[in-house]
Amino acid sequence: MAENKRDYYEVLGISKNADDAAIKKAYRVLAKKYHPDANPGDKNAEKMFKEASEAYAVLSDPEKRRQYDQFGHAAFEGGAGGSGGFGGFDFSSFEGADIFGDIFGDLFGGGRRHSGPSNGPIQGANVRTSVRLTFEEAIFGCEKEISINYKEECSTCHGSGAKPGTTPETCTKCNGKGKVMYTQQSFFGTVQNVQTCSACGGSGKVIKDKCSACRGSGYVIKKKTFKVKIPAGIDNGLSVRMAGGGEPGVNGGPRGDLLVSAVVSDHPIFKRQDINIFSTVPVSFTKAALGGKINIKTVDGEVEYEVKPGTQTDTKIRLKGKGVPSLRSSSLRGDHYVTLVVQVPTMMTPAQKEALRAYDEAMNAFTKNDEKTRKKGFFSK
Repeated sequence: MAENKRDYYEVLGISKNADDAAIKKAYRVLAKKYHPDANPGDKNAEKMFKEASEAYAVLSDPEKRRQYDQFGHAAFEGGAGGSGGFGGFDFSSFEGADIFGDIFGDLFGGGRRHSGPSNGPIQGANVRTSVRLTFEEAIFGCEKEISINYKEECSTCHGSGAKPGTTPETCTKCNGKGKVMYTQQSFFGTVQNVQTCSACGGSGKVIKDKCSACRGSGYVIKKKTFKVKIPAGIDNGLSVRMAGGGEPGVNGGPRGDLLVSAVVSDHPIFKRQDINIFSTVPVSFTKAALGGKINIKTVDGEVEYEVKPGTQTDTKIRLKGKGVPSLRSSSLRGDHYVTLVVQVPTMMTPAQKEALRAYDEAMNAFTKNDEKTRKKGFFSK
């Protein structure tokens, strides 16, 4: 049947001098593409997957590859010490088990097989909390106190979790390795899968007599207060990281971090956009027409501004350097943009109304005289 088989190098799409990395990479691509779970009911995909797996089983093994290079497919059909073709290969003994774990992890979200120990030092998880800030506190920075439920080492068992006078024992299920290897049969042979030991949770140790103070966890929960320095310019949703303020590490690993998220309250006057501040300031009709000084509120206090005569509503002015300090550079600060809105009086006394009518008549007379003057000058030319 050898003449019906495709060349293994052709199957994987590699040259005959390909190294181990190239062989593995080629097989990984094909295995992911034709895996039956990714192509349910596709017989051709199943066939291609088996063909690629057979080629990889041979070419990834130095001895089998040497035999194949010398005798071809006949090397595994009984003519030269074969073992019965594809069905005779022992998949539990070749390196494809590692790549299978990678493929399954990519396709179905499962964990990969790691060659390193799973019970080594692991950093603890981060803890998240939030702190409410006023608009001004976020602009200029401040120091806040926060309280969280903090895990501390149990003083009774000193973190071992075992009753005083006893010690944790080596887990018999994983023999202290923290991981268990499962073997299962599939259509392409025997597959090995490594999982965290359920008996010890990956620590490699089990506690027979638990500490009564911490119930075997090795830690106790205490309310702890931290002082958090909030940097000037922090914005809503950004976090301050406090190293070592999180969950305890596992197997001697370092603690995680405490992440304090800023919740900034709205301001009744100011609106923020990045490092700039925006606000609206009312200007009286008289002040807009005649000009004059007005006071504008900023985060630094009130500043005096000279309104130009004839200022129109929605006029925008810029107060340089009155915005938000930059988190990237303490020497950089944004601007404050102010929109001037001319206010029209809604309630007036009879005398004010009469004065306004007189103003209107005077403006109309001025406009008519101006037009006559311009026309006279035009025709005189």
